Amino acid sequence: MANDKTEYQILIVEDNPGDFALIEDFLFEQIIAPQIIQAVTFSAAVKILNTHKFDAILLDLSLPDKRGESLIREVIDMSKDAPVIVLTGFVDFSFGVKSLSMGVADYLLKEDLNAMSLYKSVIYCIERKKNMSDLLQSEKRYSDLFNMSPMPMWVVDLNTLEFLDVNRATINHYGYTREEFLTMTLKDIRPVEEIPTLIRGVNEDKLKPDENSRRLMVHKKKNGEVRNVEVEIAPIIYKGRRANIVIANDITERLRYTKAIEDQNERLKEISWIQSHIVRAPLSRIMGLIPLLNDLEETGEEREKMLEFILTSAMELDEVIKNITDKSKIEDFVIITSPGKTEK
Repeated sequence: MANDKTEYQILIVEDNPGDFALIEDFLFEQIIAPQIIQAVTFSAAVKILNTHKFDAILLDLSLPDKRGESLIREVIDMSKDAPVIVLTGFVDFSFGVKSLSMGVADYLLKEDLNAMSLYKSVIYCIERKKNMSDLLQSEKRYSDLFNMSPMPMWVVDLNTLEFLDVNRATINHYGYTREEFLTMTLKDIRPVEEIPTLIRGVNEDKLKPDENSRRLMVHKKKNGEVRNVEVEIAPIIYKGRRANIVIANDITERLRYTKAIEDQNERLKEISWIQSHIVRAPLSRIMGLIPLLNDLEETGEEREKMLEFILTSAMELDEVIKNITDKSKIEDFVIITSPGKTEK
């Protein structure tokens, strides 16, 4: 008794009325309301396929106007991704295998056919085709995200370190063509002295096959320019190979920015120390001499010595102020607005 309520759209390309009636009965035994259309010739099937989309196509291999391999190829080309199930009365195992390699979803002998075997074939082929379509869509989304990413990304074989795939940003950033990258390994973008660090990192990844990692690395472009890079690494299986997918973030300018800030902070600390210690010494002496001048009754030699001390301290203070001025000239400071952007 039929219990599948799905309204499958099924095209049966069959010129034998008896075979068509049997196939139709088998389908109605398992599916409550299949939407079935028949084509008795290849030319009739072409017209129908040009205007309809089906969930499955059941194809007899011996039609009045076409048969065999050419029939299979042309129906598959027009199938609009619907699975094509071949139904034949001829027992030819080698041709059955060959037809599957041509893209046929299943190959069934009419003499072995029954309601359940036909139903299972139709349902399995529809689901398999759907899953394949979903997989292709998923791969396309991955490919789009991979290639459209503004960050350099690549896939590398975990055992050989060969590049398996690179995106456009990697090509633009490192200067190699895609063809060059696919003949290279990770060692080719590392300075020689950094290769031991690379090997250690790869060995760590092998010990933790399910964990992501992040590392700071030194990379070398095609023109020999050395860059500091922060990489994020995730394990994947790529076309059956154990691999890592890597996102690289060039942080060279950020590090320069940080270094510039640190250098300027050191200069400001030095100026602050001068102001708080060296300036205070002569200033304290002057401030200490002023009350003595007010209380001094004598004139002459003692007054002259005090004035000399004041002058010496004032000159010392002037020298310190000049030194501070030299260290804090505005043109010597870099005005840092953001990483990679500086102004004088």
